[in-house]
Amino acid sequence: MATLSAYPTPNPNPNFRSPADQTENDPEPLPHMDPHPPSDPNSNPNFGAPSDAIAPAAPPPSLLHVSFNQDHGCFAAGIEHGFRIYNCDPFREIFRRDFDRGGGIGVVEMLFRCNILALVGGGPDPQYPPNKVMIWDDHQSRCIGELSFRSEVRSVRLRRDRIVVVLEQKIFVYNFADLKLLHQIETIANPKGLCAVSQGAGSLVLICPGLQKGQVRVEHYASKRTKFIMAHDSRIACFALSQDGQMLATASSKGTLVRIFNTVDGSLLQEVRRGADRAEIYSLAFSSNAQWLAVSSDKGTVHVFSLKINGGSPGIDRSQTASEPVAPPHSSLSFIKGVLPKYFSSEWSVAQFRLVEGSQYIVAFGHQKNTVVILGIDGSFYRCQFDPVNGGEMTQLEYHNFMKPEAAF
Repeated sequence: MATLSAYPTPNPNPNFRSPADQTENDPEPLPHMDPHPPSDPNSNPNFGAPSDAIAPAAPPPSLLHVSFNQDHGCFAAGIEHGFRIYNCDPFREIFRRDFDRGGGIGVVEMLFRCNILALVGGGPDPQYPPNKVMIWDDHQSRCIGELSFRSEVRSVRLRRDRIVVVLEQKIFVYNFADLKLLHQIETIANPKGLCAVSQGAGSLVLICPGLQKGQVRVEHYASKRTKFIMAHDSRIACFALSQDGQMLATASSKGTLVRIFNTVDGSLLQEVRRGADRAEIYSLAFSSNAQWLAVSSDKGTVHVFSLKINGGSPGIDRSQTASEPVAPPHSSLSFIKGVLPKYFSSEWSVAQFRLVEGSQYIVAFGHQKNTVVILGIDGSFYRCQFDPVNGGEMTQLEYHNFMKPEAAF
């Protein structure tokens, strides 16, 4: 097993769970993976080796990738010479692997909190070819699978039963147990690697761009149905799927409106407004009970919207909310919405948090009640709390720069 360079003790993997450690709260058991193809231990002499100590004067490494795990309890950072895993609450670094020579990691996809990771090389000196997905099992301290493609891998999504690999114009769905190819999907040009999969105990729902501008494709694998939703007139910039796969939030390249759809019938459930001017939406996130939606953009503001969800819908739990949320604000001119443009009858965010404009941030809801976790490509970590009744500016509870070597964990 691999050692943890962030800790003086030699105990391996104290924070990752092996398949045998999965709890009854996990939606599905982690499948056994056969080596496919067999990993050549000589092909990567750096992986698994203890990292060299970083000199105190060394500058912080460049961040190539940052992403939450499936339940937003952890996040992973890919850097120019390895990767790191952090716990969100309490905030601390729990695992790191540094490579001696090169070793850039452009994609790190976690599988909840277990020992399985999907890695793709990146940066100026990638650890792996950018057209390969390496399945790393830290319990065994080796690669147990490898998937090769003819073009660069844009992103990877994991479930306990599936591996989803996103290329520029194709998506491949594999069975996790034996890496057997189950499905291929063609998409419009997708340089961001947009794709999302449901993580609930039920059947798999996958969303990805369709073949037309502004179109979203929804795959319901249990019922073997494909649904196409014309979400926007302009290209899709970002989307998110609720945990149970019943709801889809989308934003276009204009970045002014966010639309929420029913994934089963494609109906529009709600439309909310981020702002009046164009913006690039970086991330969308549903709360675990699908009552709230968070949005981050290049305008330097994270917005939280209240969603109008039928409390009787299956899979939606409102038990976490003690008080009725504030009604979404409307324009003061909404009484003449039939005369003036739709802008004046728009639903606006309940709560906001101000950040540095122009930097890239992703957002998720924290495990503490009414909290939001924000990660910046500059290494910033924020935890904020919003008032579900009165709304307004969020309160900053915590801040860290997780890329600074001198940061104490």
